[in-house]
Amino acid sequence: MASAVASASTMLCLSLQNPTKTLHFSIKTHSFHFLKPQLPAFRRYSTGVTPISPLRGISCNCSSTNTTHYEFSDGSSEVELRLQLGGQDVLSAKDIFVDADGTSLTVKVQQAGSIITLIDTNSLFEKIKPAETIWYIDDDQLVISLKKQDPNLKWPDIMESWESLSAGSMQLLKGTSIYIVGDSTEINQKVARELAVALGYTPLVTKELLETFAKQTVDSWVVAEGSDSVAEAESAILESLSSHVRAVVATLGGSHGAAARTDKWRHLYSGFSIWLSQTEATDEDSAKEEARRHIEDGNVGYTNADVVVKLQGWDADHAKSVAQASLSALKRLILSDKKLPGKKSLYIRLGCRGDWPNIKPPGWDPSNAADAAPPATLPN
Repeated sequence: MASAVASASTMLCLSLQNPTKTLHFSIKTHSFHFLKPQLPAFRRYSTGVTPISPLRGISCNCSSTNTTHYEFSDGSSEVELRLQLGGQDVLSAKDIFVDADGTSLTVKVQQAGSIITLIDTNSLFEKIKPAETIWYIDDDQLVISLKKQDPNLKWPDIMESWESLSAGSMQLLKGTSIYIVGDSTEINQKVARELAVALGYTPLVTKELLETFAKQTVDSWVVAEGSDSVAEAESAILESLSSHVRAVVATLGGSHGAAARTDKWRHLYSGFSIWLSQTEATDEDSAKEEARRHIEDGNVGYTNADVVVKLQGWDADHAKSVAQASLSALKRLILSDKKLPGKKSLYIRLGCRGDWPNIKPPGWDPSNAADAAPPATLPN
């Protein structure tokens, strides 16, 4: 693989044939820093603090509800979840079952011989320390305190969702722009617009900028002058956009654009690049294996992009689902190395010389390979 960033890229596989499907992904490490407010003072509660009790061997009729109301707050080292018990006729802590592990949380209450699910998710906003989870009953509320694995990470909500990712990613990105690259110009544009709206970023489309400049469509331009001419022009546009912050840039897809050429990535490295790729794989494991083969084969998008998102099929109505998957993957990439946004900023300040991710000191001449020197480092 061409670079450290490429090798650490998050690969996320999404099936648009079932837009409500749980998203699965894997990354290597997690670490990030945020300032946090203090938790509000606890109110009077009816039982002592009770250690977490995993659900094991429960035999009963089970039902679930999707109407559970909750209150959420983020503290210095833990998050607090308050679930309403009103109307559930819960008599004591023996009627409550809590199971927490990693990024999953299940809360059930027993009532008249049946089990009612108050919350059941495997998509907590980030990882917790399950052994340090505590819960208690406070009047008509069940209060659950979850210890964060990363005490410095601010949680916008208890679960990872489109809303919490939109709110949390703005602080994670620190203004770094995003470039949507991939096989399809249409998909790039639709997903970029969703991301721009969610993040409050400026949406930019290189296809529109090219056609305004050339006063002709990209297709007619390719016929008249060839795809290399179009890619060269898009590369010039990317150079002018590389110093912009808080922008989501949709690039040309397929073989016509700059992203399809190894020597045109110099300015794409200035932001976080997301490669969107359709796949015929039928499951997540085969999709990941397909992506690994592309990386080993030296496919430009897979080796150079910060994040790869693979999807089955395409429907414009599901662009937000792809955008959510992209934010989820970006979040995990940045949490794996909290210096990445600062490193992108340094790369821009030094002139986008093509030395990503091993940034060379000031004065390095990219045209002279003999000038190669140890990479510059960011201050702590």
